Amino acid sequence: MGKTAGCHLGDLRFGSQAERRNLMTKQDKPRRIYLKSTRTWVEVDEEFYRSYMRECDATRKRMQYHGRCVCPKNKFWLCDTDCPACEFRRTGDTLSLDSEPTDSGYSLLDTLEDPAASIEDIIADFDELSQLLHRLGELMPEAIKVGILREQGLNESSIAAELGIPRTTLRSRLAKAREQLSEEYPDIL
Repeated sequence: MGKTAGCHLGDLRFGSQAERRNLMTKQDKPRRIYLKSTRTWVEVDEEFYRSYMRECDATRKRMQYHGRCVCPKNKFWLCDTDCPACEFRRTGDTLSLDSEPTDSGYSLLDTLEDPAASIEDIIADFDELSQLLHRLGELMPEAIKVGILREQGLNESSIAAELGIPRTTLRSRLAKAREQLSEEYPDIL
């Protein structure tokens, strides 16, 4: 019945005194951990004690930083990282979307902005992209094929060979099209 570091305190279930003694070697200093659920003390080896206390301390400090734990120092031995059931738990900086309305009559949920784009923005972006692609097709008719070949993972040399033109010609056509489009659509490119 080996216990590993990082176990939750509720996992410490030893059947007998003999099993508890087997966890400790003669050179280890006996350490005890309090189980709130059974209201008993359990002896553990030094390594387990240190890893368990490290986890408890980190959780408690994180909760204290956010104002959710007000455990006094003389009660740290009670900490078992089961914060929702702890008597020293507070709400801290956590806000509920269902909290009571403020003086303005709105709750927090009423004042949150919807992160989704509006339908008007989506339609405008679609129209602008359609115009951009149409203009790209006018400037460089093979642009659609170039895009498809790029999506397939081909490099410039392979794309130029597929189109039957030199690589430098492909690069100059792409640069000219990009330059022209960036002048016509400065907000997009």
